[in-house]
Amino acid sequence: MSRIQLVRVALAAIGLAAFAGVTPAAARDYPWCAQGGEYDYPGECAYGTYEQCQASVSGRLLFCDRNPRFAYGLDRPPQPRPHRRARAVAPY
Repeated sequence: MSRIQLVRVALAAIGLAAFAGVTPAAARDYPWCAQGGEYDYPGECAYGTYEQCQASVSGRLLFCDRNPRFAYGLDRPPQPRPHRRARAVAPY
């Protein structure tokens, strides 16, 4: 094997290893929600502290309130897992 081929194989292996470690982002609710305006109930629940929420809603005609899932102990229903499709491998 030539040096260029070895470099290509090494780069492909690194790329495959990096891709294999990627997981999909999980939606997560935080204890504070921005409510009002364009947001339906419970609002945009993306704030870990009241201060973060206040900084975000400043000047937007919104207000901050507790996330009802945290305040009342409501759990989210489990999300169904997406159907996995098998890919056809093209022969080389």
